[in-house]
Amino acid sequence: MKRKKENRSYHKIYYFIVFLFLFNAVSGQTVKQEKMEKLNFMIGNWVGTSTVYDKGEVSKQVPAYQKISYDLNKSIVVIELHSELLQLHTIIYYDEKDKTYYYNPFSERGVRKLPAEYKDGQFIVNSSDTNRFIFGRTSENGFREYGERLVDGKWVKYFEDNFKDIQ
Repeated sequence: MKRKKENRSYHKIYYFIVFLFLFNAVSGQTVKQEKMEKLNFMIGNWVGTSTVYDKGEVSKQVPAYQKISYDLNKSIVVIELHSELLQLHTIIYYDEKDKTYYYNPFSERGVRKLPAEYKDGQFIVNSSDTNRFIFGRTSENGFREYGERLVDGKWVKYFEDNFKDIQ
């Protein structure tokens, strides 16, 4: 009888330790997973048009394709952008220590590590004090990304990519 009580106590302690381990493992990933899930609106196979502006006027317009997916157990977002004007391979991740998203675009010219934030349903990359990229959904359930420069105290759009999902 005493042996059964010892086994039950052992099992209770064992299950409690397993529960604590699993709880800590899950809660350790929760912040990062929660932050990365906010970027779900970006995920898809997108086709559309890339437009470049010069002084408020359209200077170039070309077809563009963009595949955006999660990788590494949803710990990163991978963007593959292809157009006549630009080819980028970008990795986005959330750093829990810094409490910051990082946007890492790779191109033929090299790679950069840019801080970013998720705000009001948009993903905003701050490439400098005077330049930013904004990613968001459109009212037609599409996807849009555009770049702005700060000129004389006002944000001026210099490119815009509009996409529809082709999944």
